[in-house]
Amino acid sequence: MELRDNILSISSIESFNKIALEVFQYQVQHCEVYRNYVQFLNWKTPTCIEEIPFLPIEFFKSHQIISSEKETDIIFKSSGTGGQRSTHFLADSQLYIDSFSKAYKMHIGDPKDQVILALLPNYTEQGESSLVYMVDYLIEQTENELSGFVLNSTNELVSRYNHAISTGKKVVLFGVSYALLDLAATKPNLSQATIIETGGMKGRRKEMTKDELHLKLKIGLNVPYISSEYGMTELLSQGYSNSDGLFETPPWMKILIREVNDPFTYIGEGKTGGINVIDFANLYSCSFIATQDLGKKTGNLFQILGRFDQSDIRGCNLLIE
Repeated sequence: MELRDNILSISSIESFNKIALEVFQYQVQHCEVYRNYVQFLNWKTPTCIEEIPFLPIEFFKSHQIISSEKETDIIFKSSGTGGQRSTHFLADSQLYIDSFSKAYKMHIGDPKDQVILALLPNYTEQGESSLVYMVDYLIEQTENELSGFVLNSTNELVSRYNHAISTGKKVVLFGVSYALLDLAATKPNLSQATIIETGGMKGRRKEMTKDELHLKLKIGLNVPYISSEYGMTELLSQGYSNSDGLFETPPWMKILIREVNDPFTYIGEGKTGGINVIDFANLYSCSFIATQDLGKKTGNLFQILGRFDQSDIRGCNLLIE
């Protein structure tokens, strides 16, 4: 399919906008849930991305969102911290692999040059996690026996880290927030590691602000800054934050900020509002998602500032500021 082939090779704003309208037409035609939503709104045909309606993310909890011309390849479910788990029915797992692999190389580096460690106990326990699927694949790509999931042994994690550094490898540690805090309490020296925190406390600890969390982790792990991954079950692409805590997306993913009290109006740079995500890797589900996250844009970068009131606590990087 030509549209699928073009998604990960976007090189300009013009090509992004053109493909966005093509993806909209495809999904209105082939995704029943999205088509019904657009028809319910009595929406006119969009001529630019700002005119495209965004499906509320809650639909992934109540509906099977998948192209009518495709069959389910794999099913992912959210951590379900707030109760019901969101479900993403994937029709093309290779598109997911291609998307997260390319984004990871863009923002973090080539896994073949790295040792990747993972502290994701709640995700591995529940199963059907898109994050575990991604990290497991990246671990395999390192082709290094030191890489892997480390669940309950700080000594083993530190030993693998030290061994990797001694062989000249870059070390990347993915971790859910509460597990990283447990690790930080033991005061290991991981000064040369890239730490990527992937989400909240999952009911295991009291929630805290992003700044407070990162300060504790920086001190406890002896690192200059903490990176984050902005991802979720409902999206097949990820944003990664830099040392300033600002997230960058790959070229086939875009963030728009909507007015808090009017979901069909967008606000300018530097103002806080709801986060809408365009993710072309969601080609066979829905690429236009209105999340329950609050944030603001700074140029092409964005910041996560919390969640809407009365939202369920779920997923990646949803700490209340």
